[in-house]
Amino acid sequence: MPKLPRLTASEAEALLLRSSFVWLRSKGSHRIYAEGRRRVVVPFRSSATPHPKTVKELLEAIEEASIERIPPE
Repeated sequence: MPKLPRLTASEAEALLLRSSFVWLRSKGSHRIYAEGRRRVVVPFRSSATPHPKTVKELLEAIEEASIERIPPE
């Protein structure tokens, strides 16, 4: 499995918004995004990059959302 990219919180937010996720709310330094029934929490700290497990969860959510949007033939 290839290494996960190192994303900043701003880059992660941009990926989510381009993938039709919507910013629901914030609590402290965490921002919660949703697309359908799938929710993703992104820790939004300007000086640190999210943990690799958080990045993996984010990329899996984006992939799952894109698969759900493809209409069946």
